[in-house]
Amino acid sequence: MTLPQPPVLVISDRHQTRQPLEQVAESVFASGGRWLLVREKDLAPAAALALVQRILAIARPFGVSVMISGDVAAVKATGAAGVHLPDGSDVAAARAMLGAGPLIGYSAHDIRGAQAAGAAGADYVTLSPIFASASKPGYGPALGLGNLRAVTASLPVPVLALGGVTVETVADCLDAGATGIAVMGAVMGAADPGAATAALIAKAVAPAAQRR
Repeated sequence: MTLPQPPVLVISDRHQTRQPLEQVAESVFASGGRWLLVREKDLAPAAALALVQRILAIARPFGVSVMISGDVAAVKATGAAGVHLPDGSDVAAARAMLGAGPLIGYSAHDIRGAQAAGAAGADYVTLSPIFASASKPGYGPALGLGNLRAVTASLPVPVLALGGVTVETVADCLDAGATGIAVMGAVMGAADPGAATAALIAKAVAPAAQRR
């Protein structure tokens, strides 16, 4: 299945933003972001569902693919683009519930988890943390570009580099074989989320010779 383009997955965290998440999302979309994962795990189910519905309404005119973290039922209820599953989840069960249309992503933290998710039918995996993560201090250890290269070489599905990725390291991730990147703090914590998104996209879509 083709991933949303450009291949920059922005992951939400309203606790890092300087504006309401809905405003941040609109800035991301207006700056060219076309892929957002709503990941607000501390919200009660009803509040999380309402937030997704508000973001979907904002996203619709831009043609943005909005994913939901972990909640397959919420994807079915809202018509979101798909679900992103945490490590240890049952990819095959999610596919059986959602059918062939929606995207299924998977959070992998090592080569075995990534390979298992790909074999079970995930459309893409995120591999994390590639670098030390300011959004999740102590989350790791950092896998580094060598492990990213090993995973991308062994997997038939797209791999997104996640964890500590900044505009300065996008080129390194892509050169290591990543199809794209996933970011949280680089956008959610930015003073200007739209400008941060645009800068990341520019690096992600640049020809290899022009990434540096």
